[in-house]
Amino acid sequence: MQLINGHTKVYLFVHAIWAVKDREPLLTKPIRTILFSHLQKNAEEKGIRVLAVDGVDDHIHCLIQMLPAQNLVQVINSLKTEGAGWINESRFIKRFFEWQEGFAAYSVSPSGVKQVMDYLPKQEEYHKTKTLESELDVFDKIQF
Repeated sequence: MQLINGHTKVYLFVHAIWAVKDREPLLTKPIRTILFSHLQKNAEEKGIRVLAVDGVDDHIHCLIQMLPAQNLVQVINSLKTEGAGWINESRFIKRFFEWQEGFAAYSVSPSGVKQVMDYLPKQEEYHKTKTLESELDVFDKIQF
């Protein structure tokens, strides 16, 4: 890695997706609105840079700018743990809330960040006609 003016430049962007346990449609729009704001604020407090977050009833998308010393699994687990904990403490859902195990994560080039930022707010529209599985299939096909 080359140093520029004594500083290291690193651009690590990740588009991460994870689902509600059993893909239940528990994340109503009012819950999502508050949850997404909470996740961004809490992530910032923990040194995690969430550039955008959006989703639908059964899954969410996050665009994260990773720092060189951060571990992707730890970052995602931190976001998932915080989100589920907050939902359960707030009692927005009448039963225990959990995320499905695992997640999908796709690297994003700096030149692709705007495209992902434009895509995430369109989740409700997109998922009127497409499933999460078909969405992931598209992402899998464009990866090299």
